[in-house]
Formats: sequence, structure tokens, C-alpha cells
Amino acid sequence: MDHSHGSAAGPARGTASFVPTLIGIGAATAAAHIGNNFTTYLVGGLMDRFGFTPVAMGAWNMAETLSYAAAMFLVAPRARGLDARVLAMIASVVVIAAQAGSSLTGAYPLLLAGRIGTGLGFGLMNSALNLAAGRTGNPARWISLGIAVQTLLYSGIAIVVPLIGRDYGEQGMFLGLAAMSLLFGLCALLLPGGKGSAGSASAGTAPIGAEGLRVLAAMALFAFGSLAIWPFIERTAHAIGIPATQFGLYQSAAVLASAVGNAGLALVIGRLPRAWPLAAALGSCALMCGLLTTVASEAAFAAAFIAFMVSWFLTYPLLLRLAYAQPAGERLAVMTTGTWLLSQSLGSLAAGAMAQGFGAYTLIGPVGGVICALAIVAAMPVARRLDREVGSTSR
Repeated sequence: MDHSHGSAAGPARGTASFVPTLIGIGAATAAAHIGNNFTTYLVGGLMDRFGFTPVAMGAWNMAETLSYAAAMFLVAPRARGLDARVLAMIASVVVIAAQAGSSLTGAYPLLLAGRIGTGLGFGLMNSALNLAAGRTGNPARWISLGIAVQTLLYSGIAIVVPLIGRDYGEQGMFLGLAAMSLLFGLCALLLPGGKGSAGSASAGTAPIGAEGLRVLAAMALFAFGSLAIWPFIERTAHAIGIPATQFGLYQSAAVLASAVGNAGLALVIGRLPRAWPLAAALGSCALMCGLLTTVASEAAFAAAFIAFMVSWFLTYPLLLRLAYAQPAGERLAVMTTGTWLLSQSLGSLAAGAMAQGFGAYTLIGPVGGVICALAIVAAMPVARRLDREVGSTSR
């Protein structure tokens, strides 16, 4: 029996063809997360060329993720009246302009303005993704399928971006990322179009409630803890002697493994309970986060990094699954993703300050791992209650 429901907002739209929807959602997922995954290479390149400090680059990354979150919180209360396809078109234009503009300058204030622009575009694209998925019959399954497509694409991009940086510098990376956003934006036109159904109007005004707040808290703890190190992950690898091009190969392997993991999750998520898979994914992510900055060998780092990526990408749709099951539906899902970006932005700043204060990245992983693990405490009451409901209705 499939217990993975659509948004509580209203009836599912199951008429869209599978392949176009897969391409649209996969492209939107890739377009929305390309900054989160590959800004780390820009951080390293800008630090090397212009001598920016870790605190400055932590703030630079935070500007992107804060504006990303702001865009999503702006969209959330208006979700039912927005067309996901139109939102994706606007997002693409904003990101391409900001990335291309950033390639023309080395001035920190202008680069900071560019990050605000890309963040707004990524937030609009992720909102479009959440709305499109929420208007299908199985939003968590479509989120998982989108991540599987995204990670397959990123396995190649993770190899290409460092090579671009090596041959053409950070300017080439900015332009390369702009070109990728253009391609993904065109494919995102295959997202399911149209506005929310009549039933979604009630969900647009439904209170978030105590359980919704727990979902938001769980996402905040998960994102702050697991992603504080992310802007500096390439620098962490560099500190133990791993060059950027080799790190790119490990990232490629990690995203390929994540694609397999999320494709498998998409096949079974409708039959899985909510509690123990989420606890297992969160616990694994927390453990790997602690290992990322404490291992000293290249092989150990590579293994921890791959396991970290796989567990992170499994946790994300499992958490969103809780959001879509609440009365607020699509609106809460958009807010939950916005909370992820807000928490990541604060984590980036904290990580930059910690790295500069201690002269190393070592403490960031273990501290982040503990915070990530606390998300289990926040999420489990919601997950268990939903599992009990499913159990009682299936008897």
C-alpha cells in the first residue's frame, strides 16, 4: 500500500507524462542546487587569487544562502497562486545574470551582490520545484527522483568545474556555471504548469501547528549541523593534501552513489515507515560529518565524504515527506526548504569564524555532527505519529 501522499493541499495531478515531468523536475533540482554544490570551488579560487579570509568567504556564502532562504519565505504564503513553470523561468534569468556579472569583477562588494542575486534565483527555482512536486501524486517520490537526476548530472559537473578552474580560473567557473543554469532552465520548462488547485486554498491558510514547527526545527538542526563545513569542504580536503581536481573526482563518485541511493529510495519510499529510515539517515549523516574534518588520510576522507553525501541526499526527501504530510502542505514544504538555507547560511558564518579563530577546520565536523543528530529528537514525534496513523488505517 502506498502511504506517500501528495500535498495535503488538495488533489494530486497525476496526468502529466512521466518522462517530461522527470526531465523538468530533475532539471529544476539541478538548477536550484548548483550553487550549494559548486560554490565551494569558487570559494577556494577566490581565496587563492584575491586573498579573501575564511570569515569573508563565510559571509560571502552566507549572502547567497540567506537570499536563497528569503526568496523561499517570500514565495511560501503565495504558493497556491503561483505557476511553477513561470517561476522557474524568472529564476533562470536572475541566476544567469548574477553568475555572468560576477565573472567580470574581483571587488568583494560586487561579488557579494552577485551572491545575493544567485541566491534569489536559486530560491525561486527551488520554490518552483517544491510547488511542482507538491502538485503530483507522490511529492516525496518526485523529490527523490529529482535528486537522482541531479546527482547523475553533478557527477560529471564535479569533474568539469575544477578543470575549468584550473585552466580558466574563477572567471571561467562563473561563466561555466551560468551556462549550466541556462541549460537546466530550458529543461525546467517541462515542469508541470498551472497554479494550485482549489483545494490548495485552504492549505494556504492552514496553521503550521506544533508538528509543522517540529519539522522546521528538525530541518534547521540538520542543515546547520551538516552543512556548516560545506563552503570549506574543498579547503578541508586541501589541508590533508588532496588537490581540487582529485577532490572533484571524489565528489563525482559521491554524487553517483547518491543518485543510486535516491533512485532506490524513490522506488520504496511509498512503502517505508517514516520514523526509522529518517533516524538512520540523520544518524549516519551526523557521524560522517564528524569524520570529515578529523580523518587524516585521503582514503578515509574519500570514504567519509561519499557516505556523507549519500546520507544527506536521503535525509532531505525524508524530512520533506513529513512537511508534505501536514495540513499546510506545499506552503510548509517551501518553508522547510527555506529553513534549510537559512540555517546553512548561519552555519557557514559560524564555520568561517571557527576556522579563523582556531586556525583549522577540525572542530567544525564534530560540532556539526552533534547538532545534526539533535534533528532526530525534533523529528521523531512527528514521524511516529504519522506511522501510527498509517498503521491504524491499514488494519
